[in-house]
Amino acid sequence: MSPLLTLGIIVSYFCLLLLVSFVTSKKGESTAGFFLANRASPWYVVAFGMIGTTLSGITFVSIPGMVEKTGFTYLQMVLGYALGYLVIGLVLLPLYYRLNLVSIYTYLEQRLGYWSYKTGSAFFLLSRTLSAALRLYLVAGVLQLAVFGPLGIPFAGTVGITIAFIWVYTFRGGMKTIIWTDTLQTLAMLLCLGISIWVVSEELTISFSGLVDTISNSSYARLWEWDTKAPNYIVKQLLAGAFITIAMTGLDQDMMQKNLSCRNLPEAQKNMFWFTVILVLVNVLFLCLGALLYLYATQKGISLPTKGDDVFPMLALQHFPAVAGVAFILGITAITYASADSALTSLTTAFCVDFLNFQKRPETERLRYKNWVHLGFSVLLMGVILLFRAFHNESIIAMLFTLVGYTYGPLLGMYSFGLMTSRTVRDGFVPVLGVLSPVLTYVISSNSAKWFWGYQFGFEVLLLNGLLMFLGLWMVSSRRTLSAAAVSPV
Repeated sequence: MSPLLTLGIIVSYFCLLLLVSFVTSKKGESTAGFFLANRASPWYVVAFGMIGTTLSGITFVSIPGMVEKTGFTYLQMVLGYALGYLVIGLVLLPLYYRLNLVSIYTYLEQRLGYWSYKTGSAFFLLSRTLSAALRLYLVAGVLQLAVFGPLGIPFAGTVGITIAFIWVYTFRGGMKTIIWTDTLQTLAMLLCLGISIWVVSEELTISFSGLVDTISNSSYARLWEWDTKAPNYIVKQLLAGAFITIAMTGLDQDMMQKNLSCRNLPEAQKNMFWFTVILVLVNVLFLCLGALLYLYATQKGISLPTKGDDVFPMLALQHFPAVAGVAFILGITAITYASADSALTSLTTAFCVDFLNFQKRPETERLRYKNWVHLGFSVLLMGVILLFRAFHNESIIAMLFTLVGYTYGPLLGMYSFGLMTSRTVRDGFVPVLGVLSPVLTYVISSNSAKWFWGYQFGFEVLLLNGLLMFLGLWMVSSRRTLSAAAVSPV
């Protein structure tokens, strides 16, 4: 694929996004539309569009790439996700709708206090800034290699162009636009998935029924792992999926903002439950694609890269027909920007609502502040991405991903304490506890093999982090209780 062809695909795609932005924001700009789409989003549109936001560009290539080593056992984690989404739909969404929240961290102020509120929102801002910048950084590298580099554009220019695109189609409509662009981007991702499966089946000359038989009879179709010592042991992965989902979706402004844009609680719950069904099915298809990719490479005698994440991109761009390469570029671009554009909007929302006292400002002033904050986070993301580039090191990238995971532990502890107890806390201690719990978690995790007879932490760091935060809050709390209405989610 030539760089000009790839650039043409990307430009055409963004022109379509700009058209959607124009249509959705032509009735005028407002903060109510930007933050929650005037609470008028159709639940089925939100459910479909959330698939693209949930599956980032990293998971887009990682899920097929892990099939060789772990088979279909990733579905154990996906079933854990489903359990987590059930908790979100039945516990957290009723709470958020009952309190009529725009920023979900406002709950922490009502339940625990001012500093708890600021601490929770600050952890989200840190985590989402780093994760969004990391995702954009990794995909910007692909675009630099395949498109902008051969055209003589430096990496900084590539990053600036990609973030400018996002800013242009989101700065007016915000969530009102993203609800529909996410739907378009999910459709592009599924189109890539479908074309890739079709291309491989054609290359292997297998019919649809033969496709199912080929995959189910292959060595990759292993679904359950019952070895308690294995890292993908079924119980461990079910628990991992459930708690990761509760913390990184249910306590994440980015993901919950879409749910809160639905007309009412019953529609938001329908959105969550149907989204879960679609997500499971899409993950099954990605795993099937992974099995087909390895079967195809074996039959054709293709030497694959040792890193699983490189398998899908290499085959799509170097061995498949041009239509599959086009679909891959479109798919990975769409799925990456589906998560990046909503991240930029949620960062703007959280900062405006949680730190700029928006409720007491007139609408004209809100719009002015919102536009500057939106631009500010766009520039911040670009700066963080360029820092990643300047200090590029695989161990640093891995450390940052770990850091992002650690930031959700204090949130899990605070929300658990708020929902499961009626005690009051000495609010001024909460920021200190929010820093101490990840630090202590890191110390315990780093020394667990030595302290706990060879045991090594995996996803459990999230649970440990949340537990330490919960215990810290208990230690600085008193028996003076709140009313049941202040604690209950219903």
